[in-house]
Amino acid sequence: MENAGCTHAWRTLAEKPRTMLVNFTKMVIKLGKDDPRRIIHSFKFGLALVLISILQYFRPSFYAFGDNIMWAVLTVVLVLEFSVGATLGKGLNRVLATGSAGALAVALRKIASYSGDKGKVVLTSVSVFFVAGTVTFMRFSPRLKARYDYGLIIFILTFCLVSLSENSENDLLEIAQERLLTIIIGSCIAITVCICIFPVWIGQDLHNQIASNVVKLADFLEGFRDEYFNNLENTAEAENDKPFLHRYESILSSKTSEETMAVLARWEPCHGRFRFRHPWKQYLKIGNQIRLCAYKIKALSVFLLRSDTTPHEFRSRIEEPCTNIIVESGKALKESSVILKSMAKSPMPNPHVANAKNAAESLKSLLRTNPWEGADHLEIIPAATVASLLIDLIFCVEKICEAVDELANLANFVSSELLHRGTVQPISYNDGSVHVISVAE
Repeated sequence: MENAGCTHAWRTLAEKPRTMLVNFTKMVIKLGKDDPRRIIHSFKFGLALVLISILQYFRPSFYAFGDNIMWAVLTVVLVLEFSVGATLGKGLNRVLATGSAGALAVALRKIASYSGDKGKVVLTSVSVFFVAGTVTFMRFSPRLKARYDYGLIIFILTFCLVSLSENSENDLLEIAQERLLTIIIGSCIAITVCICIFPVWIGQDLHNQIASNVVKLADFLEGFRDEYFNNLENTAEAENDKPFLHRYESILSSKTSEETMAVLARWEPCHGRFRFRHPWKQYLKIGNQIRLCAYKIKALSVFLLRSDTTPHEFRSRIEEPCTNIIVESGKALKESSVILKSMAKSPMPNPHVANAKNAAESLKSLLRTNPWEGADHLEIIPAATVASLLIDLIFCVEKICEAVDELANLANFVSSELLHRGTVQPISYNDGSVHVISVAE
C-alpha cells in the first residue's frame, strides 16, 4: 500500500508540468485566435530589434556610437507599441523630451559652473528640485497627462541624469548628442516598422467599436421584444443560451478604453478615409450616449428575467405600442451603425425616431386610461415600469442618432445618395470607343 501511494504521488508530480504546458499552449492559441494581429506585432517587435543589431554588427560609416547602441535598443523596447498612434505618441514624446531636457540640463550646468564648486552643487540641487517639481506638478493636468505623460516622465529622468552626471561639460555634451541620435534612430526604426508592416490603426478600432456597440443595443431590443411579449417560459434558466442578454454589458465598462483610443488616434496621420484632424472627440460623445442607453437596457434586462412574475395578459395590453417603440428604435440604431460603417450621410434614422415618438405618445395615452384597472398594484408595477423605461429609451436613441449625424457633418462623410446615383454605359470589348461615367447633380 505504501509503495502504491508513493507511485501515485510521483505520477501526479510528473503530470503537473505536462498539465501546465497544455494550459499554457491553450492560452497562447486563444490569444492568437482572439486577435491575430498580436502574432504579427510580436514578429514586428523582433524585426525592429534585429534591425538595431544589424547597425551594431555591421557599423555603417555614419554609425559610430559605440556602447550607446543600448539606448536605441531601449528606445525600441519602450516605444514600439501595438498601434500606430501609441508608437508615434511615445516616439515623439521620447525624442522631444530627451532633446529638450538634455539641452536645458547642459545649459544650467554651464551656468552653475561659473559659481565655483560649492555654488555649482547648490545651483544644481536647486535646479533639479525646481524642474522636477514643476514638471511633476504639470503631470496632474488631465490634458497634459492624457497625451504627454510619458514625455514628461522622460523629461524628468533625462534632466536628472544629465544634471547629476560627473562628466565634464565637453564630454557630457558629446555623450548627450550621441545618445539623442541613437534614441532618434531607435524611434525611427520603431515607427517605420509599425507603420509599414501591417499597421494597426487605433482610430479605425475606435470607429469599429462604436459602430459595433450601436448594433449591440439594437440586437438587445430585438431580443427583448421576442422574449418579453411572446410569453416564453424558462427565461431565467435559458439565460446562457441568449447571448443578446449579455453582449451589451461590455458597453458599460468601455469609457476608459474609448478615451485612451481617442487620445492615441490623435497622433495618427491620415489613413484610409480618416483625414488629418479627424473629430475623434465626437466618438467619445457618441460613446457616452451609448452608455446611457445601455444603462436603460440594463434595467430592462432585470424585468425580462423576472417576466414570469407579471401575468401575460398585463403585458399584452401594452404590447402593440411597446413593440412599435422597440422596432422603430432598433431600426434607428441600425441605420446609425450603417452610417458609421459606410461613413456615408443618411437621413434614414430620423423617420424611425419620429415613428418611435409617435408610438410613445400612443403608449402614454394608453397608460392614462389605466388598462389594468382593478388589478393588483404589485402585479401592475413591473409592466408599467417597462413601459416607462421604453419611453425614456427613445430619448437616448435620439441623442445617439444626433451625435452620429454630427460626426457625419464634422468628418465630411460622403452623401449616401451619391453612392447610388449615376449611370454607367455598358462596356464593349469589341470597339475602342471612349466610355463615360456620368453622375447626376
